[in-house]
Amino acid sequence: MNNVTLNIPPIAKLTDEQFYEICQANRDLKIERTATGELIIMPPTGGGTGKRNSDINIELGIWNRNTGLGIVFDSSTGFKLPNGADRSPDAAWITLEKWHNLTPEQQEKFLPFAPDFVIELRSPSDALQPLQDKMQEYIENGTRLGWLMNRKDRQVEIYRQGREKEVLNNPATLSGENVLPGFVLNMQIIWR
Repeated sequence: MNNVTLNIPPIAKLTDEQFYEICQANRDLKIERTATGELIIMPPTGGGTGKRNSDINIELGIWNRNTGLGIVFDSSTGFKLPNGADRSPDAAWITLEKWHNLTPEQQEKFLPFAPDFVIELRSPSDALQPLQDKMQEYIENGTRLGWLMNRKDRQVEIYRQGREKEVLNNPATLSGENVLPGFVLNMQIIWR
């Protein structure tokens, strides 16, 4: 199954609260909203992609539990980007400072900023260009480091603030650099 784009005419533009309520009423769907207001409805992933997403979140979560530097989120978490888009990366991380600056009410809704770190894992049915565009959107809206993992081609695209994207062919590991100090992801959980 492919993503479905639902175009919303400008006269029927959804408020943030209305979009949130639509997502809550359709919990079995993963819905994102572009900066121009289109709704992107994504089907559930297959077992292989779901397993890899889970493995990534486990590794990121263990590192975070050991360092206590921030908060890890899975693909069901919505982020309201400064450009107006609502996105749900496959894995995300923010600093503790960002989390503690939110009110309890804000913590329960879509988070009102871009994550500091994101991972998108390309599913077999995903076209590459929309994922690349999404990664660039994260960076333009404040994400400091992002990894786009393309299992099909055994490539990882690394996105960083103020730099051109870097493409790695078949890397054995990835480093969290200065954003996630000490985090190293063994890519065998993706490639196998």
